[in-house]
Amino acid sequence: MIELIILNHLKSKLAESVHLEKPSAQTESYVVFEKTSSGKSNHLPSATFAFQSYGDSLYEAAALNERVKTAVESLIELDEIRGLTLNSDYNFTDTTTKEYRYQAVYDIRYY
Repeated sequence: MIELIILNHLKSKLAESVHLEKPSAQTESYVVFEKTSSGKSNHLPSATFAFQSYGDSLYEAAALNERVKTAVESLIELDEIRGLTLNSDYNFTDTTTKEYRYQAVYDIRYY
């Protein structure tokens, strides 16, 4: 399952905690990611993932976003990954909860 491959890889690359869903109680910086879409071309799967970096300040969220992008891009080292592309990344602060976050969106092609 591609989500587990990504989760285990990011946990090995980042000091911050990484989750597939938002934790109920978290006080430090952390990362949440989810698959937003998927497809197949010539029987080869691909998916789009959104990686959200949360921090106590906008700067911390932005800095974590940069580390997350480096970690995600290192997925290419894995045999299961055949390519990836940064779709976009941007300030994604939640105005309702006042939580600082950045989001990086990647298209990931895998086996």
